Amino acid sequence: METRVVMQREQEEMSSKMAHSMELSSQIKKKTFTSSEEEPSYSDFYPIISADVMSVKEILNMDNLPRHRTWEILSETMDADEEYHRDKWTLFGNEAEKVEIDVLRNQQLLRTRVDKMALRKQAERKASMHMKYLERLSQKAPDFPIPLRAHTVWEGMTVKLCCTIQGCPPPEVTWYKDGVPLTSSNKPWNYSLCSQQKFGLILLEIRRCSPGDAGEFKVIAKSPLGEAMTFGTLVVNSPQLEEAQFGTVFHPTWVKEGDSLTLQCTFTSALLTFQQDVSWFRDGIQLNQSSVVDIKTTDNAASITLSAVHKEHEGIYTVRLSTCDGIQEHSAYVYVKDAAAAVVGGPASPLSVQVSDINKDYVFLTWQPPSADGASPVKGYYVERCDLSQGEWVRCNEHVQKMCHFPVFGLKEGTLYQFRVRAVNQAGVGRPSKATEPILTADPLEHTRTMVIKVDEERTITITKDELEGFLPRTGREGNDGYLECVGHKEGKSLAGTSSWELASLDMVVNAPRFPVFDLVKGKQYCFRVRSVNKYGVSDPSEPSALISLGEPQGAPAPPDSVMAIRDTDTSVLLQWKEPKEKDDIIGYYLYYSEAGKHAWKTVNNKPITKNRFTVHGLKAQKEYVFRVKSVSRAGNSSYSDESQAILVKSAIHVPSAPSAIALLLCTGSEMVLGWRAPAYNGGDPVRGYYVDQMEKGVKTWTEVNVKPVKERQIKISNLTSGHFYQFRVFAANVVGIGKPSDASEAFLCEKWTMPEPGCPYDLLLREVRNDSLVLLWAAPLYEGRGPVTGYFLEISQGDQSDDWTALNEKPISDTHYKVSGLQAGQTYRLRVSAVNEAGVGCASLPSEPVTALTRPGTKNIEIGVDDDGFIFLGYEADEMNDGSKFLWNKNYTETIDAERAHEETKKNRSLLVFTDPSEDDLGLYTVEMSDNPNLSSSYDFTAEDLERLKELSWQVRNPLIALKSGWQVEVSEKGAVRLWLQTESLSDAAELHLIFNDQEISSSAVRTTAQRRKINFDKAKGLVEILFDQLSQEDEGSYTAQLKDGRAKNQFTLVFVDQKFRQTLALADAKRRDFQRKSGPYFEEFLSWSVNEDCELIIKCKVTNINKDTSLKWFKDGKEVTQVVYEQSSGVSTLTIPQVTKKEAGTYRAVVSDRRGEDVSTLEMLDEEYDKLLQQLSKQCALSAGPLRIESTAEGFKLYCSLKYYISYLKTIWYFKEKRIDQETRTKPGSSMQKVWIEIFNPTENDKGKYTLEMFDGKETHKRTLDLSGQAFADALLEYQRLKQAAIAEKNRAKVTKGLPDVVAIRENKSLCLTCFIEGEPAPEISWFRNDREIYNQDQYVITKEHKCSTITVNNVNTEDSGKYSIYVRNKYGSETVDVTVSVYKHGEKPPENAVEMG
Repeated sequence: METRVVMQREQEEMSSKMAHSMELSSQIKKKTFTSSEEEPSYSDFYPIISADVMSVKEILNMDNLPRHRTWEILSETMDADEEYHRDKWTLFGNEAEKVEIDVLRNQQLLRTRVDKMALRKQAERKASMHMKYLERLSQKAPDFPIPLRAHTVWEGMTVKLCCTIQGCPPPEVTWYKDGVPLTSSNKPWNYSLCSQQKFGLILLEIRRCSPGDAGEFKVIAKSPLGEAMTFGTLVVNSPQLEEAQFGTVFHPTWVKEGDSLTLQCTFTSALLTFQQDVSWFRDGIQLNQSSVVDIKTTDNAASITLSAVHKEHEGIYTVRLSTCDGIQEHSAYVYVKDAAAAVVGGPASPLSVQVSDINKDYVFLTWQPPSADGASPVKGYYVERCDLSQGEWVRCNEHVQKMCHFPVFGLKEGTLYQFRVRAVNQAGVGRPSKATEPILTADPLEHTRTMVIKVDEERTITITKDELEGFLPRTGREGNDGYLECVGHKEGKSLAGTSSWELASLDMVVNAPRFPVFDLVKGKQYCFRVRSVNKYGVSDPSEPSALISLGEPQGAPAPPDSVMAIRDTDTSVLLQWKEPKEKDDIIGYYLYYSEAGKHAWKTVNNKPITKNRFTVHGLKAQKEYVFRVKSVSRAGNSSYSDESQAILVKSAIHVPSAPSAIALLLCTGSEMVLGWRAPAYNGGDPVRGYYVDQMEKGVKTWTEVNVKPVKERQIKISNLTSGHFYQFRVFAANVVGIGKPSDASEAFLCEKWTMPEPGCPYDLLLREVRNDSLVLLWAAPLYEGRGPVTGYFLEISQGDQSDDWTALNEKPISDTHYKVSGLQAGQTYRLRVSAVNEAGVGCASLPSEPVTALTRPGTKNIEIGVDDDGFIFLGYEADEMNDGSKFLWNKNYTETIDAERAHEETKKNRSLLVFTDPSEDDLGLYTVEMSDNPNLSSSYDFTAEDLERLKELSWQVRNPLIALKSGWQVEVSEKGAVRLWLQTESLSDAAELHLIFNDQEISSSAVRTTAQRRKINFDKAKGLVEILFDQLSQEDEGSYTAQLKDGRAKNQFTLVFVDQKFRQTLALADAKRRDFQRKSGPYFEEFLSWSVNEDCELIIKCKVTNINKDTSLKWFKDGKEVTQVVYEQSSGVSTLTIPQVTKKEAGTYRAVVSDRRGEDVSTLEMLDEEYDKLLQQLSKQCALSAGPLRIESTAEGFKLYCSLKYYISYLKTIWYFKEKRIDQETRTKPGSSMQKVWIEIFNPTENDKGKYTLEMFDGKETHKRTLDLSGQAFADALLEYQRLKQAAIAEKNRAKVTKGLPDVVAIRENKSLCLTCFIEGEPAPEISWFRNDREIYNQDQYVITKEHKCSTITVNNVNTEDSGKYSIYVRNKYGSETVDVTVSVYKHGEKPPENAVEMG
């Protein structure tokens, strides 16, 4: 692509140069005749004749022909070459004559043309003089009606910079780029200058823009009457791939031990090639892909997943992304919470179990204690090992190990082991720690005693030193050969001062050069020696060790002190503490927190922190917390440190962020007025002022403008040089210090503004941002132009970068605020404002900062009301407030409120604007915002309707009535007592009550009888007035009036308690009193009722209560006791279940519950309408239980049926075929049973194909079931019917034995046996008899008779040999059948078999 561009540019350069050369050659001045009197110079018109024309020589010798030096040279040349070219010269006289005549004719024509041109020039000269006269009359200084404008293009595009010029005389125009003049010779292949004076259009075309073409282009027009200038900036963007940055990132995360963890971050764009390697780190150590760590990177996101999280995985997780500027990182802390305890109150799991000093039968374990002790302190630890070949965990220590290290011995050599640790406290054993990686027990010095000899490519010989030794090993002394040759050791110990040695290893051979010795006595000194053992025996002992005694056990570390919490963010606190003086054994710290005053301590971290400061996340904003710290060592955890001072969680104060949007508001030629946008974040403290720096274009150093800060977002800068360009930057400062500078402004030209239109508005502010609206505020432009500003136009753009602006108002508005409505929730917008005067619309302001149309959670609006003293107020409540927050009330956003008309009152986070005496002068738009958070703002339009309504309410407050919450109510209690009551608003203790009954004041002292009492209650706090009657009577009928007074407020309320209302209440009270008396003994909580369940069973039940062991419950039907009742005394429910309902179930059911306290009766009349209702409900349940219609083929035809759980005749059924009712006829026959309804279709044909419907009417509703008997379903059913019909015919005509033969026959020998069978079949079957499966023919002993439906076989003079199985076989074309009989022949004196039929 680059080669092609270069070639195209070279071609364009060559073309441009050729065109330029031609243009230059066309501009060479030629000699012309000025008048007809001037003699022509023939020297300029000599004919040029070819050298091979011979007649030229004669022409040269003519005397009357004017001479010229050219001809002389030609003559000399020709003379010199004459002898060489003599043969080439030929004389053509006639041709020379013709040439001469043509030359003369052309001269005459040329003279005539010159004369005409002279006359034309004379006329043009006179016309030009007249035009100059007219121009002098209409002279005008240069001006640009359409100035240059800025352009932004992509590299390689063509751009045209154009403007229009006016002036008389026409001004001289010069183009400049970055202050350097442009001419036609400047890159003619790239730049093209064009000027059309007729229309005043000036054009600069730049082809194939490159970054070098970017800059400031300026056009200066000069004439004797003055000078004008316009300029525009050209920006050339190089298309390049956008580098990915972090988009959404992960925050501090909490995960439970054993759960999975996923951290993810997204990128602003697709990752470039060099960015694909996204790295993850934990506490600075890189994480790689493994069985438990899954790292994924896509074009727009990266994630890491840990399948099972343990405490060791807690820490700071960091993701790194490569960028062109270096490495970009994001980090967040991951907290691992303890899983549920193994036992209630048990300790958490230890962590960081490490294996070291691995030998043949010995390893050394270390670990870290848990942060959570449980219900009681940790007493120690149990160590467990797992032989991976067996898969079982075995405890290594019988007694609790108090220190966080333990030597494990007695292991098998060459075995894979894993280890884990459990903490122990009073509640029991806690959860196990994470298991170690598998380790192999082996001799670490094995390679020094082994030699491998290679025999060939496939065979090797391994020789150990033990096999070469033939003597006892030397003493086990470190470093000698004998020690290295030992295959085992025996260790001994001796008490200092004695010569007796005892085995420390208890006759156990130790394979490793390590051995833990236990059960030593504290305060005594010991020395040790070692014996080596090999296959030949035991060596001499080594030299004794130096004396050694048990040292003091390592104690728990000291706790930290000076714990101090420092504000950080709204949800986090920075915690610092002072480390103990003795910190050599400390491996870290555990942190704990609690809300102030609650003492509900929670663990912060489960992995010890090695530094003495940590940021605690996940706290609640505006809550107070206290903290404490523990030191962690191998000896356990220290006691808790002292609590820190309580701290309120809120953001710390920082320097403000940088201001933005620097705009030029006015320029006088030597002074500039700048404005800018406030910082987006003030750092938690109000901005106290601003500092401005300036830099002249071309200078690389910034200069301070103001030493003292300016409080307003506006500054006038003086002593500037006209015609120079300046850039500016702004710093914001608060109580903490000065923040970062803003981005440098664009280069502003210091030139006096003379345009007639107004300048741009400034200081755009956004208020009251909601889901569908916002309010925009701005300040009027400082430069008004030709006349005062008459209004403003507003434009809106969707998105934070879009340049597609849409007008918001068609006509200019005069206010400097505007409410924008109709926004889309969640969308981002920018706005800008243009001022208007009589000359037109000025330039637009800088766009506002992007804002998202979204109502902030907890946003409150201004409320209007009347206070307790009757004053009208506007109230606003802020959901967030800082110590220095203030409520700023204004009218119409900018007007201050007259203190005589209204004053502001603030109570906590609520502010009231209280009006002194509101009138029409106080109407208008009122606004409020927070001083340190303008995002918290609201407005209210105080209208005349509000004023009228609230004045009336104010009068009511100042002349109050006691408000009624609930008027007179009448209630009857379960005991039959009557309560008359009303409730008003809450009253003070000074409230008074006067109760009037039938024009007489009454009180609680009016007692009529012992049984009939009236009581009056007056609860002032609740505003409750009660009149209580133990037993209402006729004397209590009348009107009741309650007269209330509370300070200025008073009211009265009357109850007319007479006629029907009184009689109904009296009757209800009597009924409830009797019912209460009934319930003094056992009674029915639920009376007898019936229901039908899904199985179509009738359930009659009741429920009794207030029963005891003596209570009895009996059922009766029509006076007869019913015993099939189920009674659950615990629940009091008694049930009678009737599985099948018939007419005999109709009648009167009665249940009686009684004991010595009383009796209660419940009756259920199951007769007439109630019985019909039962049948209807039962029919409905039966119909609902009906299944779908099905078809069954029979030998006679089809049978369509529907299965039900239960069927009764009350359920009316009707069959339909093709929506037409089927009446009983010869081919159809309906039927039913207890669980099925059907219709039979005999001898079906194709006409029976169609839709069948069964309607079941339960007395109220109709239930339908349908079956579409057509298509394949009909064909299959018809085929099955035909098969069954043929089978029935075959079965009917098949040969078969109907009766005659028993199973076993007994007969005594020497008698005759006669067996007869009856046979059916059509056609008549063939008959054969068999004995023991062999056919019998007529013989002397066997006689067989065969008749139409009978056959007999007679066996004469039987003997024992005739015993056996006899069979008859019948057969015809429809089938066959065989019937067997066993014949037993017994001798004289024997008994026949018991199961046999005796014959003869």
